Parts: sequence; structure tokens; C-alpha cells
Amino acid sequence: MKKFIYSAALLILISVSGCKKWLDVNVNPNNPQEVSPNLYLGPILTNLTFSQQYDGRYIGKYIQNWAEYTASDTWDRHGYLFNSQDPASEQWRTVYFLLGYNLIDMMRISEAEERWDLLGIGYVIKALGWQHLTDTHGELILKQAFDQSRKTFDYDSQEDVYNEIQRLLDLAIVNLKRTDGKVSQAYLASSDAYFQGNKDKWLKFAYGLKALSLNHLSNKGAKYKPDDIIAAVDLAMAGNADNAKFKFSGLVSTSSNFYGPQRGNLNTFRQTTFFVNLMNGTQFNGVVDPRLKRLLFPSTDGNVYGIEPTYGYNSSTAAQRPSLTFWGSASSGTNLSGNYIFNDKSSYPVMTYSELQFIKAEAAFRKGDKPTALDAYKKGIDAHIDFVNQANAEAANATVTQITTAEKTAFLTSAAIPTNPADLKLGDIMLQKYIALWGWGINETWADLRRYHYIDADPSAPTATQVYRGFTIPAADRIFSENNNKPAYRLRPRYNSEWVWNIDAFEKIGGKRLDYHTIPIWIATP
Repeated sequence: MKKFIYSAALLILISVSGCKKWLDVNVNPNNPQEVSPNLYLGPILTNLTFSQQYDGRYIGKYIQNWAEYTASDTWDRHGYLFNSQDPASEQWRTVYFLLGYNLIDMMRISEAEERWDLLGIGYVIKALGWQHLTDTHGELILKQAFDQSRKTFDYDSQEDVYNEIQRLLDLAIVNLKRTDGKVSQAYLASSDAYFQGNKDKWLKFAYGLKALSLNHLSNKGAKYKPDDIIAAVDLAMAGNADNAKFKFSGLVSTSSNFYGPQRGNLNTFRQTTFFVNLMNGTQFNGVVDPRLKRLLFPSTDGNVYGIEPTYGYNSSTAAQRPSLTFWGSASSGTNLSGNYIFNDKSSYPVMTYSELQFIKAEAAFRKGDKPTALDAYKKGIDAHIDFVNQANAEAANATVTQITTAEKTAFLTSAAIPTNPADLKLGDIMLQKYIALWGWGINETWADLRRYHYIDADPSAPTATQVYRGFTIPAADRIFSENNNKPAYRLRPRYNSEWVWNIDAFEKIGGKRLDYHTIPIWIATP
């Protein structure tokens, strides 16, 4: 796959070109005032991908993908840090500032030049940005966001944002289907880090995002339409070859995977007991998942353990401590072997076929069509096992072996996987989806957990169990003190814009409340 490296100079060029030129008294005929629209695409996709990883470090603790190896970490406790350093607000900065007018300009020029494929891609990116942002922050500044006549900006409801996402995706689909004008894969290939200019794959991505967004309406009564979700999934990715992934070059730190050993951003993070128990037989009828030791490294006693959030290593004996990072060493550094998606040069997933199959399985299950649900469920697991092998082959860590065909077959025909559709439970679907999205689909997993209020009972289970079996919210004496014993349901918006410059509008939606981050977002309410 082509390696994408975007220089600081190009990023500066794009950023400057997106600003209103208050001091442009003269126009230099030797210096172009407008760049080719394809040149915007590379930096836009780079920033969009990095922002998910940046904020994912914090959200990943809320959802127990990982926890801090020291005790009482703020984010493990479902707390927050709201200050000028702006932790957990990179997606906000990206959508409004780094994409912002750059995306608007890319789409405007593309439309003028009849580059319908790039215009369609622009609509998908805009929808994806709003999707991630509203799912993490709730209410957003939507209608007034890019009104240059304003100095303050009002927030819009999450329902308005969800409606806008569907409108954008419908426009994306229309444009991506066009073949006239200057539609050209060759023109986009070098700047499109996701699909190398293949508009058919972007079209599938648009349908996949439509399905994902519609599926989030599961608490909204008649607004939730399983048939529409299933239909969109069936028009989306047909296999792992269609997965949306961003390939890192890893040549220098800035072009390396944000979750890789060279960047060292996960040095003190370790897997949780909750996640380990999804694969060690605890939650799936005693069957050990072959993915367990292909995703995680064992402790010194040869077994795989996790830690309890807020307790750190204090919950483990010395031999049981997961002392290795996700790339298999005790610390960060250059030229270290990675694992799974944690190599410096790994491809970072944005959406996958297996993810969409689990979305289809949930929609079919809710519809009452359990045979379709079971079929999609099995396809999701099957595809993710293959995905794990592909990611580990790319990481090329000699200590991590491939899952063999025999291992895969044994697991898919084991007691972990129902053969009778009537035996499939909602919790089975959501937990296998959790495994498939671990480490990268962090925004989507958080949306799922909040749709089920973290610890909702599974209505399909014969005994009293949760949808997310084994998941626990920090106890009253461990949870963040400002939470009033409630879990986190949203991130606060960016301090350096909303608290400093837009506080009056923010206050209207409760922004000054110390427990603002615990207010359920719209998709989590009836």
C-alpha cells in the first residue's frame, strides 16, 4: 500500500488557505490563491484519524478498553480534566478548526470543477466528523458553526445533528454514484489514505456510516428502523478488503501510529480484567478465544491478565501483572516490534466489515429476525479473526503467531457460538462487537455502552445478566467526586474555545455544572 507522508509545509499551506484573508490587499499573480482540491484531502484524513486516537486514550478508560497501571486515575474514575491543556478535545478542534474551512473549500472547489467523487468524499467526511463529535460531546454548534458574522455560537440538539448526518450521507451517495464530469481515481489516489481514490469503496463507507448512525437510535421508539439499517449494511462493505484504514508510514515520529511504540502514548495503559474475561472463557461458556494471545501479551506466569480500573497494579500479584505494553515491551522506543494495530507502521481502522455485521446482527435481533442475526453475528466473528491475522502480519512481530484455520474452525463450532438462533443473546452480539472494536472503534463502543446505560439487563438472557456481562461502573468510593455517583455520558467541549470564548452559550446547556459530563446524551434517552 502506498505510504502517505504529509509535510508540515503542506499542512500550513492548507490551514492558511482556509482562513479569511483580512490583510490580502494585493494578489500575487505568481502565487496561487487557490490550491487543487485533492491537496486538501491528505491532511484532512490525517487530522481526522489522529483526533480519534488522541481522544481515544481518555474515552478508552471510560469503556474499559484499558486502564492506568497506577491507582485512582481521573479518567478511570469517569472524571475529567477541563483546563487550557484541552485533554480529550482533539476531535472538537479537528472538526471546527483543522477541517473547518479547509473541508468547505475542498468541497466548494470540487463542485466548481465537477469533481463529483471528491465532493461526495467531502460529504462523507463531514458526516463522519459530526458523527464522532456528537457521539462524544452531545449537543454541538451546527447551524452557526461557520458563520463569520458571529462572535458567539449557539448549540444545537443532538437530534438536529443526527438529521444533518443523514442529509449529508444522502448527498454523498448521490455524488459518489456519478461518473460524469472530472471523476477520476488517478486524481485522488495519492492523497486518499483510506481508499486510494476508489469511489466505490467510499460509497460503501457512506452506506456503512448511514447504518451505524441509524442504529444509534435504538432508544428512540419508531425512529429506530431495523430494516433501513440492514439494507444499508447490505450495500456497505462486502468483506475485509473494503475496510477503511489509515496506513502510517512510521518513518519519523510524526508519521508514526499515535498508538505505536515510537510515540509512546500508551506506555502506562494496560488491558482491563473486563476485556480479558471476554476471551479467557469467563463470559463465553468456558471457551478460550484464539484471539486472546494474538491481541494481548501474557504475564510472566504465561497467562493473560487485566487490571481493575482505579486500582492499577494493586489488584494483581507480581506474577500476574500485565507488565508489557500493547506492543510487547516494558516501555516505548524506536524500532520496537508492534502487535495487532499497535505497530508504528500499522494501518489504523476507521470502519470494518466485521463492525457492520455486528450492527446488522443487533438490528435483526431487535427486529425479531434471529436467523439473520445469527448469520451476521457469525460473519462478524469470522471476519474479525481474519482481521486479527492481517493486522498481525502487517505488524510482523515474530513472537505473535497467526490464528490457524484449525483454531478458527474449532472456535466457530464451539460452545461459545450458538448454533440455534433461539439461543443467541443480545449480550453475545454486543460483547463480540466490543472485542472486534477494541483498541480502535472507541467512539462507537462508547456509544453502544451508553445506549445500554453501561449495565442494562439483557432482556434476552434466561437469567439476570447484563448486556455487557461483567462490566462494572466504579464503586461509590472510587468514582470521580463530582459525578454524584453517576458514570460519564459525554465529554466536555474544548476549553480554549467554549469556556474561554463561548461560555454564555455553553452555560445554556448546563456547561457550568460540575457534573455536566454525566448528563445522558440524546441517544441514551427514551
